Amino acid sequence: MMNKLRGRNLKHPGCLIGVTTGLIVGIILAGVMAAVFNINLSVILWSWLIFIVVLGVIGWVIGDRMSSRFPALEEETAPSQADAPPPQE
Repeated sequence: MMNKLRGRNLKHPGCLIGVTTGLIVGIILAGVMAAVFNINLSVILWSWLIFIVVLGVIGWVIGDRMSSRFPALEEETAPSQADAPPPQE
């Protein structure tokens, strides 16, 4: 699976993973903040938005840094007709 990612920049998948994690953990955190600590709704929403954006940026940066670890592989090409020796008669 990692060979398919070689030579590609992983910023966008990293950002997607970060935002998805931020949404999931943010919903849980917002529920705890609302139920247990009785915090104002606007504070909960702003903290949830900041949490999502921060995790998205972290995923973007980590994905960008991981890209340099996976350089593109050289593609093996089949020999062309020009490189083949002439047929023997």
